[in-house]
Amino acid sequence: MTARALETLPIPRRMRWGEQDAEFVRPVHWITIVFGEESVAGRLFGIDAGRLTRGHRFHAQAPALPIPSASEYAQLLRTRGKVEPSFAIRQETIREQVQTLAEDAGGRAVMGEDLLDEVTALSEWPYAIIGAFDEGFLEMPPEVLIETMQKNQKYFPVVSPSGALLPHFITVSNIQSRDSAQIRAGNERVIRPRFSDAAFFWEQDLRQPLQDSGPKLEKVVFQERLGTLAGKSARLGQVSRQIAGLLGMDQALTARAAQLAKCDLVTQMVIEFPGLQGTMGRYYAQKAGEDPCVVSAMEEQYLPRHAGDELPQSDCGLVLAIADKLDTLVGIFAIGQRPTGDKDPYALRRAAIGLLRILIETPLPLDLKEILDFSAEALGDKVDAKGLIEEIFEYCMERLKGYYSDRNIGTDVVDSVLAVNPRIPSDIHRRILAVEDFRALPEAATLAAANKRIRNILHKHAESTPERIDTGMLQDDAERRLEIKVRSLASEISPLYEAQDYEGALKTLAGLHDDIADFFDKVMVMTEQPDLRRNRLALLQSVETLFLKVADISFLK
Repeated sequence: MTARALETLPIPRRMRWGEQDAEFVRPVHWITIVFGEESVAGRLFGIDAGRLTRGHRFHAQAPALPIPSASEYAQLLRTRGKVEPSFAIRQETIREQVQTLAEDAGGRAVMGEDLLDEVTALSEWPYAIIGAFDEGFLEMPPEVLIETMQKNQKYFPVVSPSGALLPHFITVSNIQSRDSAQIRAGNERVIRPRFSDAAFFWEQDLRQPLQDSGPKLEKVVFQERLGTLAGKSARLGQVSRQIAGLLGMDQALTARAAQLAKCDLVTQMVIEFPGLQGTMGRYYAQKAGEDPCVVSAMEEQYLPRHAGDELPQSDCGLVLAIADKLDTLVGIFAIGQRPTGDKDPYALRRAAIGLLRILIETPLPLDLKEILDFSAEALGDKVDAKGLIEEIFEYCMERLKGYYSDRNIGTDVVDSVLAVNPRIPSDIHRRILAVEDFRALPEAATLAAANKRIRNILHKHAESTPERIDTGMLQDDAERRLEIKVRSLASEISPLYEAQDYEGALKTLAGLHDDIADFFDKVMVMTEQPDLRRNRLALLQSVETLFLKVADISFLK
């Protein structure tokens, strides 16, 4: 059972050692299994289990520590083994030590959660030490120095209260040395050549303008069937011009941004530090004297990078980010690589959600199917994507459910809006918010149930439902009142629909509540008289049509 439990641990990469077949994240030197006060016999990785454990390699008081009982294990490790077993306590210890050292240096530490987690996992008895580097390196972009410190050395950078990088770093040692100056000096020696290499790359890249790197993109494959980065850049230029035209933005500037967008990928700095793509493009474009809109787009094309990340702000950045995500989505779907299960090698889910966020939160009045079609056309005869627009659109719409779930809006609300087939995400957003507000009204539940009843009736008799109501055939007072109310509200809410005031429209339609309830109480829709039955179906059709201009509220639970 223990072996099966170990096999199911979420370890992405396992290793074997010696001549053993057993696999684990690291070599195992001893096995401790204690239940209560009893030692549990067992054998794993060729090692017999016992009640002995070991503490810190250098600080422990004894080479082996017998565990009297399971309840004493943590405290034993902490006091005699000099190993803090609690991840949370180690993490808080590191956080406090690092921030204290940063404050003593006149700044604050940059402590991303991912790096903090990684450093916490690498230390048993953490001890933070502050080091310094030559201020001359600060002439480089701070992102270069921060990337080197965080990614390569697992250091915490230090910035001033205003956010400017200071010539300090903080490292976390796994040993509380009596001579911490030696550890500090060793880390300072290590970081110096790394910064010197980065300075060399920076100087070499600046010897030519960013656009001169364009020809190198012909030799870099984006995807085997989709061609090179040069081809992708050309497609981005075509699509960017079309989107900019729809939005009334400068088409020449957006095309220039697309031309330069991928050039920094073949610079020495980005080859060495891939995480700086876009960031270095911004610096190089600025140094080359490009328009500020183009400069911003170099970095903004990759936004948002993750959930909650900022969105592009410049016109060129918005258009380029949209075009880039469209090209990836359409191209990868066209070669048959749609995500399946947990596998999403081209990050299409992230691309779809990023695209939707830009269109919704900016907001932009773009028809998603139309701009997907732009990308399909740009692919030309490389791959056939024209027949996949509907599938890609539906894929994006499915991502909306998760997007709104994170905002505590139910899938039934999203489904009610998508049921009427809107195509503009910013418009979809307004509809969803309106339906969410509508469902809080006291009349909402009854009206939703009534619309569901109407939908079912009309679905069964769609072929026999006339388009117009014959008011001369209305016999019952309840159906006359409903027809008058529908006609009155239709004219009242028409300007609300035109202004996309969906919230106001649905609140106005809530006034149908009493008349619809009275109609169903007193009127037999499916009467034996065919003409009368069809006329009543037409009346119900007019009720449904008013709501369908916003959403199909029959989906509401």
